[in-house]
Amino acid sequence: MKPLVVSHKDWLAARTALLAEEKSVTRARDEVARKRRELPWEKVDKDYIFESSTGPVKLADLFQSRSQLFLYHFMLAPDWENPCEGCSFIADHVDAARQHFEHADLSFAAVSRAGVEKIAHVKKRMGWDFQWVSSGENPFNYDYGVSFTREQLASGKVTYNYAEIDNSENQDLHGCSIFAKGEDGEIYHTYSCYARGAEILLGAFNFLDFTPNGRAEEDGIMCWVRRHDEYENNPKKSSCCGS
Repeated sequence: MKPLVVSHKDWLAARTALLAEEKSVTRARDEVARKRRELPWEKVDKDYIFESSTGPVKLADLFQSRSQLFLYHFMLAPDWENPCEGCSFIADHVDAARQHFEHADLSFAAVSRAGVEKIAHVKKRMGWDFQWVSSGENPFNYDYGVSFTREQLASGKVTYNYAEIDNSENQDLHGCSIFAKGEDGEIYHTYSCYARGAEILLGAFNFLDFTPNGRAEEDGIMCWVRRHDEYENNPKKSSCCGS
């Protein structure tokens, strides 16, 4: 669409009007964040054991020395050659942010069903340093609504993002889960989000949202997004899968 070119006076009037809407959205976002912090907690009753590069670890170990844990359900299945492009896009933002939020009592870890060797290979390839463990065959991914059994897929319907959706192919989807250590020393699940709920983590999108062209998605959502080492050699349309 051809832009409308106006005088500075008219531009300033339009910009000031939009500013009022922006402030309204900011206040609404702050209110949603407040309500998120006040959600009730549920106790984690299962003793989940994950595999890491240094051996078995418990969910409690992923907190390191902190009382809060941001856990990203990363789409990397045991038989995939490549990590999910969308998950990789999010992961590229993590290590820079960790330099700051770890000083505000928050640890980060990613969890996938793939084995530790494959995870280590992907981490080295992509240059990531964050914690990333394998759930292997334990029920963690299934309990938190991001992995689905063959029987579930055969039905064509699964529960994802708190609703029933059509899905007969994707054994793994993405999401974020937050955990906290209570004063009693127990671990509690405080929040989870899925699908576009994780979009706020994509700082690159936030930069693009300031611009006239926006997210450049005329050919489809995230059509130009690649794993960061594939931008020059992979011109195909993006698809959020690990094949």
